[in-house]
Amino acid sequence: MNPLLVSSPLEFGFPDFDAVREEHFAEAFEVAMAEQRAEVAAITALPEPPTFDDTVVALERSGSTLRRVSAVFFVLVGSLSTPGIRETEALVAPLLAAHADAITLDRALFARLDALHAVRHELDLDSESLRLLERRHRDAVRAGARLAPAAQERLRALNAELSALSPAFGARLLADTNDSTLVVDDPARLDGLAPDAIAAAARAAEVRGLPGRYVLPLVLPTHQPALSSLTDRVLREQLFRASVSRGGRGDGNDTRDLVRRITALRAERAGLLGHPHHASWVIEVGTAETVEAVEKMLTALVGPAVRNTEAETAELTAVAGHPIEPWDRAFYSGVVRHRRAADTAPLRPYLELERVLHHGVFAAAGELYGLQFTERHDLPVYHPDVRVFHVKHDGESVGLFVADHYARETKRGGAWMNSFVVQSRLLGTQPVVLNTLNLAKPAAGPTLLSVGEVVTLFHEFGHALHGLLSDVQYPTFAGTGVPRDFVEFPSQVNEIWLRDPAIVDRFARHHVTGEPLPDDLRARLIDQAPMFGEGFATTEYLAAALLDLAWHRLAPGEEVDDVEAFEAAALAAAGIPPTLPPRYRSAYFNHVFAGAYSAAYYSYIWSEVLDADTAEWFAEHGGLQRQNGDAFARALLSRGGAVDPLEAYRAFRGRDPEIGPLLVRRGLESASAAVPDA
Repeated sequence: MNPLLVSSPLEFGFPDFDAVREEHFAEAFEVAMAEQRAEVAAITALPEPPTFDDTVVALERSGSTLRRVSAVFFVLVGSLSTPGIRETEALVAPLLAAHADAITLDRALFARLDALHAVRHELDLDSESLRLLERRHRDAVRAGARLAPAAQERLRALNAELSALSPAFGARLLADTNDSTLVVDDPARLDGLAPDAIAAAARAAEVRGLPGRYVLPLVLPTHQPALSSLTDRVLREQLFRASVSRGGRGDGNDTRDLVRRITALRAERAGLLGHPHHASWVIEVGTAETVEAVEKMLTALVGPAVRNTEAETAELTAVAGHPIEPWDRAFYSGVVRHRRAADTAPLRPYLELERVLHHGVFAAAGELYGLQFTERHDLPVYHPDVRVFHVKHDGESVGLFVADHYARETKRGGAWMNSFVVQSRLLGTQPVVLNTLNLAKPAAGPTLLSVGEVVTLFHEFGHALHGLLSDVQYPTFAGTGVPRDFVEFPSQVNEIWLRDPAIVDRFARHHVTGEPLPDDLRARLIDQAPMFGEGFATTEYLAAALLDLAWHRLAPGEEVDDVEAFEAAALAAAGIPPTLPPRYRSAYFNHVFAGAYSAAYYSYIWSEVLDADTAEWFAEHGGLQRQNGDAFARALLSRGGAVDPLEAYRAFRGRDPEIGPLLVRRGLESASAAVPDA
């Protein structure tokens, strides 16, 4: 029997990876989709007028097998993307799109939803049930349920093609990223890299069949970590150019044709659905509500951010003694920070993964939310590097936390959170959540982290907390089932604890001696003042967010012939100088062309308004205390999408969010007059 077609026999429904094989997925998807179609047919065949239970709740229960199969499969797509997995993805992606359309565009099903929606205030529903009915109805309308048959047929065709193009973008980018890795023969050229980073480069070369050499794999963003340390300027330029050329080298892995086609199809679909462009269709269901609100905020921040960057560049030029090229910025920023006694590189020996995880990430969750973590070694995993932890809340089982920390050739770049199982009182399920990172695995010994990697560890665990602390009735609303521009809020809030003095003193210990951080290094980690380089960090992010909007403000039928020319014009129009590359260029912008952030990359800074404001709330109420964590979890983390997120935030904070704390954090106080409160 196909193990994917039955509930897992393991605790919490954890996938039985010992039994699952790649060849099981195609059959499992076929059977699971047929099963859900039969469940929907049973709903629409009911002769009686619709009720909330026989229509909305039944729809919420439907597709349990498909949820289980999809959860396992799409984890592997991101984390263990073998040729067999990619082949299956190409096969099933259009089938899944057609399946979703078959349900959302089912006229009989929509008629039942529409009838219930019309009398929703007469049904005596609790608030979460009413919200679910409104959400199901809204999503059906947004998906085209009211369109005429001919328009629906075109919509189905668009969705089918898009469902194939996004995986193709991700597959090409992964292949080109692996092909673009920089191979170094002479270890002297790696001068400046920490010994453990050099050892990791040697191990990466051995894995690729290149013993005795060194490989610098590429991470997803434009900036590559080694650019901060390498003293060889020629090698820095080679590494930078390898990074920015991904997806645009004119070979079989070129993604630019996909960028043009994806954006054109998204624009056409938006037009069918009554919107001027894709960005309008996406943002209307976010907390921002309008494209104009997003653009007003982003563009108001560009000027101050660029001015800060120009001041930084002038100082870097004086230090370097020559004009600063993009591959010089990170290196000389480190020099400046070192001279200011603000360099974070000396912190690495004190930031060992195991200690940061247990005495930092887990410890903060324990202090705030009463969570305890015990590693499990009895559950099968999809890769030897994957680890599983049993999570309890004040002694009561909550679920499982899964960690996949190390990079490999079959894993896409970046860091993210997935759920194998979501919490739901309706289904009687507890959460099983996964955090995935791309740390360089050392050849031997401990894994030492940069401050940026510690930030990522805390950030992704904030997403995990959103899933682990969920307490909702319906799976649609569980954990991160919130508007896209709100989903980053809990993860960014969790970053504040990596600088809490009590937590720092627990996790920041020398990996050999166990000694605590010296006072000067401790101050560098805890200090909340804007760090040198914050101007550029903000600018490169804003450039990517505005580039995303530019692509997705294309009107139906508006053609783009030259990706690079479009990109340059969009950034120039936004006020971004050509010497400041965006965090992601179009050809490797995985978030928006292969991920769920199309027209929504702005979400990070939009959510950061709430995050910075929440950090002030914690500070005002005594910081790292259980009562504060409980209040935050009760009002926001546990509610997922079951409540309006901004209404929940107002109830928690006692007022609307204010942008001032964000501007101070990023050193952009001069933007305060131009930027409205969120």
